Amino acid sequence: MKSYSISEVAKELNLTPYTLRYYDKEGLMPFVERTPSGTRSFKESDIEALKVIECLKCTGMPIKEIKNFIDWCSEGDATLQQRYDMFMERKATVEAQMEELKKTMEVIEHKCSYYRTALDAGTEDIHKNHKIASAFTK
Repeated sequence: MKSYSISEVAKELNLTPYTLRYYDKEGLMPFVERTPSGTRSFKESDIEALKVIECLKCTGMPIKEIKNFIDWCSEGDATLQQRYDMFMERKATVEAQMEELKKTMEVIEHKCSYYRTALDAGTEDIHKNHKIASAFTK
């Protein structure tokens, strides 16, 4: 079975070795084995678990809650409901974030259009004239 060093895993996940050491210190990597000299030795399954940890972090989940998830995983089937509930909560959080991002994108798209037409006209005055004209047509 192939094993990976902390540097190899950090590179694979686009993290720093410092971040991985921090995760270990916070108890997020109890599954990672150590060599007799104390060096961390990562397996493919460890890398996959770290990808889930990174996914949860991207949703804004605090380290403490990620630690709860890791603990539940090690407790086995008795915690399936907690893990399911946690992912349902994360799903709702991400859906809300996506809605906010959609609104943000609409504003950005509007501004891109605004500045594209101003650039094409050579002036922002084109938009000022539209505001005046639209005030009379309402």
